[in-house]
Amino acid sequence: MLFFGFFVIPGVFYSQEEAPEIDIEQSAEVFLDEYSDDFQENFFEALKQKGIENYDKAVNLLLKCKQLDAENRVVDHELAKAYYEDKKYTLAEGYAVETLVSEPENPWYLETLVNILEKQGNSIDAVASRIPYDNPRLKENLALTYFKRGNYENALKVLKEVSKSSFSEDLTSKINDSVEKRNAQSVSTSFTVENSNAGAPNPMLGYQLQIKGLIRTNSHAILLQVSDEALETYPSQAFFYYARGYALNKNNKHRDAIEILEAGLDYLVNDVALANKFYTELATAHTATHNTVKANMYLSKIKPGF
Repeated sequence: MLFFGFFVIPGVFYSQEEAPEIDIEQSAEVFLDEYSDDFQENFFEALKQKGIENYDKAVNLLLKCKQLDAENRVVDHELAKAYYEDKKYTLAEGYAVETLVSEPENPWYLETLVNILEKQGNSIDAVASRIPYDNPRLKENLALTYFKRGNYENALKVLKEVSKSSFSEDLTSKINDSVEKRNAQSVSTSFTVENSNAGAPNPMLGYQLQIKGLIRTNSHAILLQVSDEALETYPSQAFFYYARGYALNKNNKHRDAIEILEAGLDYLVNDVALANKFYTELATAHTATHNTVKANMYLSKIKPGF
């Protein structure tokens, strides 16, 4: 259904008119009639292999689809995502750019490209000359993408480049409100942490108290920064891996959360309560990335009563 969505479901954009209802099953059947059995078999097997993290096989199957239909941008998009998951970011970027060039107003194609760029420590500026960056809808989608990620500074920067509209005014207002709330939480949390750390016997305990306070107050953006600092200072403390994974999940960086949490399991020793927290966050992250097999596996590891 996700595959069909690129063809039969119009993109849902912030503060735009709702698209008319579409009979998805009927549209999907019409779409499938246009493709050979070989294409369908290879494509859906590729999605299956990608879902179980067999990325090399998924890529090979998608490349077979490319041979059958060289201009199919959905295949290009899936190749970008498969290479991204396999940490082959240069290849992923090439396919992601191609898909966005073909459909500059597609928000999913843009989000995939942003994911790949951020993983390499780059911004959209690195590929601006290779994509239709002047497209107004692309910039609106980019601003919205940054806003959803809590990257308010870049969101405002992009909004300054678009024409004034109800969209830009509404999103700017929401961003400013979010920035004010974040700053207020930062001041409040800093005061609480200073008082909490006054009697702390060592810096590691100070980090633990600070992190627990941030979790309790839902200060997810700040928690992302503090947990990173704690983990760099104390790389063998399981609790800090959990805190980092929790923060990444809350900031919708689920794949990064999986990587950190799985690494933290190596440092987990005889702490069932903390183990349950690890498994809960891993299940959440795998559910968000549509890997239900692994999500259920981690849920089954949770021990009740702790």
